[in-house]
Amino acid sequence: MTTKPKYQMIPYNLEDRDIYDGLEFDPQNLEELWPGNMFQEPGLMEIVYLVNDHFVGSPGRKDVLVSGCAFICYDHSNLNVRIGPDCLVAIGVDALAIRRRHLYLPWEAGKPPDFVLEWASTSTAPHDIGPKRGIYESIGITEYWRIDATGGRHYGEPMIGERLVNGRYERFDLVNKADGSIKGYSPVLDLHFTWQPQEQESGDALVSVYDPAAAERLEPYSEMKANRRAAEARAASSEERAQAAEARVASSKERAEAAEAEAARLREELRRLRGE
Repeated sequence: MTTKPKYQMIPYNLEDRDIYDGLEFDPQNLEELWPGNMFQEPGLMEIVYLVNDHFVGSPGRKDVLVSGCAFICYDHSNLNVRIGPDCLVAIGVDALAIRRRHLYLPWEAGKPPDFVLEWASTSTAPHDIGPKRGIYESIGITEYWRIDATGGRHYGEPMIGERLVNGRYERFDLVNKADGSIKGYSPVLDLHFTWQPQEQESGDALVSVYDPAAAERLEPYSEMKANRRAAEARAASSEERAQAAEARVASSKERAEAAEAEAARLREELRRLRGE
């Protein structure tokens, strides 16, 4: 994982009031935050994991928030006026204070988030390219990315990246490669997103994340788990082979000892027959 520079953390300005008063939901209850288990797309989960691992790592930084289950509130007088991106990144904020409630209040955090990403689905796509885009723009979120793993059934195109310029979103220029893949660069994250068509059981494409500073592709969590399982299987197989080899050696030793004992018995029997 690439080591990222520390950012100057903005002090968290907790307001002197009970933010839960009048809320229509419990911000500590993730099932209530995301009814119907909405946050379940494997590709989306991979993106959130990769971005989090790249920026936050372990044991975890306190000045970068990466979340796939937080609401952004944008009406100071009514916290029920909120919007939930599929992935949110805020740099230079008190991540622990924000994550504790799963609510992002820009006026307390000291700034709006820097990056949001939406993952296309049949039910959410019209909102992602319509009302959500306008809300993110008005909040002042620097970058807004949309990924359609199906290749465009929902958004009309596989991937769109936009940045805020003078209060309005303008598209990034994406690179269409000869193999059919599409590549885009996020200046906020300093990462490349690549949509690559690949037939899978779901019919969806692969979405990869690259770190240009390290010149390497970030290893997806699913691959990491598969590699770990394969390594464990190889280790177990090696252990089994070692045990089998030890057993063969022990067996050979036992046979050698038995043969030596039989030879000694025969020599003794021969001496007895000779009357020695």
